[in-house]
Amino acid sequence: MDQTQPEDGKGHKRTRSAVKATRPRSSTKGPLDAADPLAPPPATSQPSTTIPPPSSSSTTTPTPAPIPPSPNPQLIPQQTPRMHPSHTPRATSPLPRSPALSPTPGTPRRPPPGSTAPLRPKDFSFLLRPEIFHPLTPLNIPPAFRNSTKQPPPETPLPELLEKGHFRAAAISAVQTLTGTGRTPQQPDPSDHVRIFDLLYTRWACLTLINSTDLAAQEVKALGDLNSAFYLSEDPTSGKTHHLVPWGLRVLNVRLQAIGFGDLRRAVMSYYELAREARVKLGEAMGAHDNSSRELWRERLEDLGVRVAGALVEMGDVKGAGEHLRGLKVGDGGKMEMMRALLWLRLGDVDAARGCVMNGEGRGVTRGEKVVLALCDMADGEYEEAVAKWRELEEEEEGDEMVMVNLAVCLLYVGRMQEGRALLEGMVDAGRSSHTLLFNLTTMYELCTERARSLKVRLSEKVAAMEETNDGWEKTNADFKL
Repeated sequence: MDQTQPEDGKGHKRTRSAVKATRPRSSTKGPLDAADPLAPPPATSQPSTTIPPPSSSSTTTPTPAPIPPSPNPQLIPQQTPRMHPSHTPRATSPLPRSPALSPTPGTPRRPPPGSTAPLRPKDFSFLLRPEIFHPLTPLNIPPAFRNSTKQPPPETPLPELLEKGHFRAAAISAVQTLTGTGRTPQQPDPSDHVRIFDLLYTRWACLTLINSTDLAAQEVKALGDLNSAFYLSEDPTSGKTHHLVPWGLRVLNVRLQAIGFGDLRRAVMSYYELAREARVKLGEAMGAHDNSSRELWRERLEDLGVRVAGALVEMGDVKGAGEHLRGLKVGDGGKMEMMRALLWLRLGDVDAARGCVMNGEGRGVTRGEKVVLALCDMADGEYEEAVAKWRELEEEEEGDEMVMVNLAVCLLYVGRMQEGRALLEGMVDAGRSSHTLLFNLTTMYELCTERARSLKVRLSEKVAAMEETNDGWEKTNADFKL
């Protein structure tokens, strides 16, 4: 092209622009023109230090050549600040590093295949934040307990609080340890998941025992989805995965999260997820001929089946709960049959409850089965027959609180309320103080006299003066109907 042409015409300038557009694109390479990382390196041992020019007859973009190890700095634009460090080619290789090889920040690094190096511990510091936990108000505690000299000092160890039944103080102590806000803070390491989950289970179990389930349901949301891979750990030697959260906390978490999110169907689905895992573990135990592990997982599986029925009852699906119970396959007798019988009574099917404890032929009736049969008589309104059964059970094991309370209730329904009241007061004098006992006694106070409140206050003072027991020393206003 003649470069001496005049430049005084606009049309002539457009002609020059059109001519420039016909030139092939320069082969200068920048960060967006990286070679294929899967392409083989150049075959020559001494690669050229310059990029060969494209053919003048080609009107299309030529195939980019591999990046040389020592390119001419005059041919590469200074755009390296735009490049990610992981895109920078290694000094010993002409191939750029793939971004997929870079680990995601915050995730544990996996050792190379065949390596026995341990994974980096997971960080559970998000469960140690103080804003997760709610303060416990003492306003729902009767004055006799708030002002008692039996209240433990703040430095009392957590195991001692649990042993003496100070569940409210134990819940507070667990949070102080988790957040490091107590007088003697011993906050666990963020990677010590065993200690962290043990304290969380203590906190939420104690809240449930002191009738503060709503607070526990809000706090448990901090765990998130326990089915996520974050809570799983893989053994680098065997390759097997196991859950970091203990089984008891996982089961408790199901119901608490269902309450916290206001979706009881969530509990049913979560119980089935746990049951699927329990079946797998049961199969592995049977294959390994591990009898102790087999019985453990079989019991857990049966327990989950009953819990599903309980969740259906809470949802109001009584029919579905009944069909589910009929489809359960559990062992004859034992704890599971008792749980099924009590759930049938909750559903109102007395015949099905009797069937759970009368399906064994040629064997004697156990004490637990006698209890269920007495409860069935009460459900049918046969209180005289129930009184006879409870009396028989009382003679077999004198001082059984559960038997005595049910006997007192039956005496109330047959018109012998004063006798039932004296029976319950005798249990309190003997040092018994369960929620069922106190609730039924205060109910009889309301039925017997108009001075019920003074009697309730006096009862709270008597219970507050008792020795600490592991079934819960401190009571709430709800226990005395105050």
